Amino acid sequence: MKSQKAAIFDLDGTLLDSMGVWNQIDIDFLGRRGIAVPADYMTTVASMQFREIAEYTIARFGLTDTPEQLMAEWDEMARVAYGTTVQAKPGAVEYLRELKGSGVRLAVATTLMPQLRTAALDHLRMSEFFDVIVSVDDAGGVGKSKPDVYLLAASRLGAKPENCTVFEDLLVAIRSAKSAGMQAWAMYDDSSASDWPEITRVADGTLHDFRDAPRL
Repeated sequence: MKSQKAAIFDLDGTLLDSMGVWNQIDIDFLGRRGIAVPADYMTTVASMQFREIAEYTIARFGLTDTPEQLMAEWDEMARVAYGTTVQAKPGAVEYLRELKGSGVRLAVATTLMPQLRTAALDHLRMSEFFDVIVSVDDAGGVGKSKPDVYLLAASRLGAKPENCTVFEDLLVAIRSAKSAGMQAWAMYDDSSASDWPEITRVADGTLHDFRDAPRL
């Protein structure tokens, strides 16, 4: 039996032009506490999962909040933004429609909390395209520095790793997908601009616009 062709998409910074939302949340959140956002903060937390970010933020800035309090505050700020203001990357919706129409199986592999990914996918009318949605929490809480979440997505799609193409914006995630034997295409995002030369070297292809994405 011929193995199913599959495409696995990250959300933040890949399908969603959402990093500006998190920048603003960071500015507003730390601003409430009289702290300016350090230059390295966004890139440091980019590949972490939500609780890890909360724990790191508390430790780094000596905050008195619990991780649960931080996550609840961020969640409320983000839920509004993801349900109303987040935009899709150029050509994303059209590309998903094209892949779906050509019989490619589609998955989301994300670090986003369920309520945020649901808000964004519904707001942008992307929900209908995906056969599978998995998060790092579904993969035992293992972050994208390891390929577990991509392998889980492939398994649920019924696709072999070598027949999967992963779309990501983070260098660490692209390396993970490649380590699992998958193709990896990089979407440019300002949040990982400093890694772009290395991303270009490691990825199988690079994009600024999904209209230039590979025809699977």
